[in-house]
Amino acid sequence: MADIHVALLGFGTVGKGVYETINAHQARLKALLGKNVKVAGILVRNVEKHHLDDDVLLTSNFEDILNLPKLDVVIEAIVGREPGYSYLKKSIERGCHIITANKEMFAYHGNELLEYASRHQVACGFEATVAGGIPAIQTLRTLLNVNKIERIEGIVNGTSNYILTKMREDGVTFQEALQGAQELGYAEADPTNDIEGHDAFYKAMVLSQIAFGEQPEWKTVNRKGISAISHSQIRLFSEWGLRVKHVISLEKGTRGLACSVKPVLVSPSHPLYSVEGVQNAVSIEADIVGNITLQGPGAGKFPTASAIVEDLIQLNTKQVCYFEREQNVRFKKEPYHNWILLSKQTNVFIPDSIEVTGRVPERALFLKAKEKDIERLLVAYPALNIYQLYGQVSPGFLENLSLKESRFKRKAAVPKGV
Repeated sequence: MADIHVALLGFGTVGKGVYETINAHQARLKALLGKNVKVAGILVRNVEKHHLDDDVLLTSNFEDILNLPKLDVVIEAIVGREPGYSYLKKSIERGCHIITANKEMFAYHGNELLEYASRHQVACGFEATVAGGIPAIQTLRTLLNVNKIERIEGIVNGTSNYILTKMREDGVTFQEALQGAQELGYAEADPTNDIEGHDAFYKAMVLSQIAFGEQPEWKTVNRKGISAISHSQIRLFSEWGLRVKHVISLEKGTRGLACSVKPVLVSPSHPLYSVEGVQNAVSIEADIVGNITLQGPGAGKFPTASAIVEDLIQLNTKQVCYFEREQNVRFKKEPYHNWILLSKQTNVFIPDSIEVTGRVPERALFLKAKEKDIERLLVAYPALNIYQLYGQVSPGFLENLSLKESRFKRKAAVPKGV
């Protein structure tokens, strides 16, 4: 009985988690696959820093990995677009199945890799590129085939979610919460990718390709991070029973495929309201099943290793293959959303296309509008703080808010650009 020979590209937190998981679960893997799984080689930057079993090739040269006499699967856990993309293409040419946890690389090159793998009759697994141990990708690809996906919302970056939770629960500033996240290992020394929404953006692009068979034009995506959110805003929203969450949103409408990656306000009625700390969640709206929400650990050594090893099982059953999803998505009319506007400006003119539904004196306006009208308002007043409100508020929530004393003026004619 031949073994399944695996190579790991990268031996950081994720790579070590995969190595330890494979070694610790040999009996289970053999029961599922009918074969033993053997880590035959590992690509590292510095060979001297690592000490493993003598029968595992430890090398800093990728060509040594390709030249292994037996190699069935290559697992890539390297940061950045390169050299991971080039390594995986060469692995496919060698005839190997591939598995990746690299969300940035896969957002850029996923479609190319899947087409290349199909051409060479090998499979590609990428569950670990989105939300760590949560099986969001397998759910979309293999469990919701008859359903048509209408909308996806998700908290897919544990660092940002931890910071926002810490600011609300402990009353600390953004910088204090970030420092705490770095001390616990949740945030990198340079946290830009997490706190400015780049990491979540890449994951949104992967989900978009799976759910809708395409990605939006990247330059049209409203990507905003959390670094500008103040403790005073967090405290104010908490008083109203609302929580700030950094959320990705994907939906197909009359304006095409729309995507946003931004802080929003979430009410208790929304499934993302209770997702706290470093947890991730993906909420899927489909035409038959309705709403389902998957929640769990979105990153870390063993949650990510779990996703990779589960992909290894799927490779053997030929479940991991194409990216494409045939969708006859019904184009919906652009919906009206609820928004909360915070501003100390006194000369903001709200156009007639935006309905003012309530107010908190000297603090906020509650609005109902299409996203395009909010975008136009922000063109005219870029300093405004406007948050979309997810979920429903209680019937009496807005009844106590009066428009009579509003310091915001209204008129039909609005400034240029609104």
